[in-house]
Amino acid sequence: MTDHSSAPPPRSGDIILPPKEPRTPRLTQVELTWIEKRIEHWIRFGHPVHDQILDRRRRLVSFASGSIFAFVRWASNDFGTVVSRMDVVRAVSAGEPYQTLPFVRPGGDILLKVDSWPKVERVLKLIDAIEALDIDPADVSLDHWRHIHNRLATGHEPRAYTVDQHRAWLLRRKVDPDRPNEPDATFPLAGRKTP
Repeated sequence: MTDHSSAPPPRSGDIILPPKEPRTPRLTQVELTWIEKRIEHWIRFGHPVHDQILDRRRRLVSFASGSIFAFVRWASNDFGTVVSRMDVVRAVSAGEPYQTLPFVRPGGDILLKVDSWPKVERVLKLIDAIEALDIDPADVSLDHWRHIHNRLATGHEPRAYTVDQHRAWLLRRKVDPDRPNEPDATFPLAGRKTP
């Protein structure tokens, strides 16, 4: 009997690591459905890296980790609208925590979540205002999407995104490219004393 392994067999208590595989980036997949006036799932903004047509009414789009996209879901029945929802989501990397979301695999970091058509319509108008500044909504600061979510959830009007805010966000990402998607912890919160 010939032993083809170069390492001794594992013993009890040894830590066994899986074989190293080439790292492939995780893609976040979103299933889109379009059945006119019944089910309409669509992407409002974002840059898919892959688009696969499943059938006449469904397709699968994929986003690279770290990218931002807006996913709109609307459905109705014979009595009117039953679902009207919009989520702004950041696609996550392998091993990063995430929240689950229907039709999004595996899930993502949900930056903004609104239900009901009046709130969805309000967010769509805010996105239009950002595009009017010639800014791609997929490049907007993550903190701004969270700001919109929090303001709408409490019944307040969100502040408008400005070119100066966007310039500061781009500079922040340039200074710290390893952590472009995390809130800045160096600025103290209002009213909080720093040590």
